[in-house]
Amino acid sequence: MKNLEAAEWFRFAQTDFQAAIVLSKNMHPKPLELICYHCQQSTEKFLKGFIIGNSVSAPNTHDLLILHEMCVKIDKRFEDVKNYCKFLTLFGVLPRYPYEIDITESDTDRALEYSQKVIDFFNSCNLI
Repeated sequence: MKNLEAAEWFRFAQTDFQAAIVLSKNMHPKPLELICYHCQQSTEKFLKGFIIGNSVSAPNTHDLLILHEMCVKIDKRFEDVKNYCKFLTLFGVLPRYPYEIDITESDTDRALEYSQKVIDFFNSCNLI
């Protein structure tokens, strides 16, 4: 499944997650919206990388549930990350604009945790 295009998606996904961690640890007050956005982007890019790595065109969407369903059709193990995708999809677009969504520090902690769980899933299944 590994190919160069998928590897690039995975590299960008990891960079998004690292950006979320740096923002969480080093900025005060924490930019909650940006942290959640980068967590969503990380997961989106992991899913798209998997889809592309399996010779399927990834749609131009930020909806992680659509991407998740595509992944499940390729590999049933993706059912394990559905709830993470459902939560993180909230942060794909709305946090980029003022007054669109109320995000709490608890949401941010959960976004970081769920994004890490998606990364752990990819690693444990040897998908990267």
